[in-house]
Amino acid sequence: MNLKSIYLIIFAFFFLGCSKDPNTFIPHLNGYWEIEEVTLSNGTKKAYNYNDTVDYIEISDSLTGFRTKLKPNFSGTYKTSTVKERIEIKIENDSLQLMYSTPYSNWKETVLNANKDQLLIINTNKDMYLYKRYEPLNLE
Repeated sequence: MNLKSIYLIIFAFFFLGCSKDPNTFIPHLNGYWEIEEVTLSNGTKKAYNYNDTVDYIEISDSLTGFRTKLKPNFSGTYKTSTVKERIEIKIENDSLQLMYSTPYSNWKETVLNANKDQLLIINTNKDMYLYKRYEPLNLE
């Protein structure tokens, strides 16, 4: 890991993670999200100008829910993936943790920031995913 990526991770945790109560992120998780940018642990960034799939997240009052991939089409409907990743939300060490499980795997991600427009998540590999709220195409 190079010095630039270490500074980026420290900045993200200090500025985004420590300055807010992670409980305030929970109401913003539900909905349709598309990846805007990924910053890998080595500092490499990849912008996503177009996504052919979006993530749909649904969390209930019991702090459990699911995430699934959807493929939007021009008629305004979605083709839904048959795979639903189960999510359980936990607050650990003043951070909002998303605990995922499928029949094949379990993993964890940390929400660094969430508001009505953006969602910033870091995984255990220290790769950061910046999502923006999905807005369907308006062809009219």
